[in-house]
Amino acid sequence: MLYDPKSGRMSPPRGTAPIRCALMGGGPGREPPAETEPLIQLIRTRYHETHRREFPQAIEWAFKLDEHELANHLAFMLEDLDNHQQREEQVLFPMLLAGGGPMAKFPIGRMMAEHEAVEDQLVRLRELADALRPDAGVEWEETVKLCRKLDSDLREHMRLENEVLFPLFLD
Repeated sequence: MLYDPKSGRMSPPRGTAPIRCALMGGGPGREPPAETEPLIQLIRTRYHETHRREFPQAIEWAFKLDEHELANHLAFMLEDLDNHQQREEQVLFPMLLAGGGPMAKFPIGRMMAEHEAVEDQLVRLRELADALRPDAGVEWEETVKLCRKLDSDLREHMRLENEVLFPLFLD
């Protein structure tokens, strides 16, 4: 493999076919559905990058409000989310882009189970955000607004994966 500085990607030397692992890919000649790459790109840019930027901001604001329980919960969620997103980006998404195959069902199932656990975390996030002191002024309003956005974004992120992307590979 050679690094292409223009695209920032690794690519095989000219005249050679890319190497595909039979366990990761869908088998010889199987291509992923056409919508796979745009969906994954959307998930990475609209959701993964946004979460990585906004969770630390919410944590910082919660600490400034002296809302340590909220800040700690957000930090716990961020750690879980970062771990989850890294596994998607490093294992699952490349597997799906290579055509999926029977081995994709296990990591998809794992991601969907983790999404269910996030539902409980979001319930707790909402409880903590709703309990913030309205007398804290603009900082309070902005923190609550960001927590609600995180909740909404995570729910849509999980829906997009569970209901749109993953079913393409669970036939």
